[in-house]
Amino acid sequence: MEHNKTENNLSINETLPHQISAPSFKGTGIKMEPPFVNQYGVKIGDSLYASKNSPLENWSKETNPEIMAGDEWVHPTNDIGWNTDENRELLESKRKPQGSPFMHPTKDVSKSAD
Repeated sequence: MEHNKTENNLSINETLPHQISAPSFKGTGIKMEPPFVNQYGVKIGDSLYASKNSPLENWSKETNPEIMAGDEWVHPTNDIGWNTDENRELLESKRKPQGSPFMHPTKDVSKSAD
């Protein structure tokens, strides 16, 4: 079913429009990655945040919060951490500088303009 594949792709033009402050990965060299299922059977990175296998959905006094520590709980590109100022700066530093549309590739047209 091709339709389900499309539903699971929440990115548009290398960004996550469903997150209000989502950064764009376009031009950074970082490729957006699809969701994955971790060793506990929980889908990570699908932006739904609820999974029947998640310790959060099955919390009890016996649940050790440490179970949710580690890289298997963090998606490399669909994670709220990308919305922080520090990570936005990291993305900006990876983009190639874009010249002004009025710049000449070899001549400094602003020379002696001040």
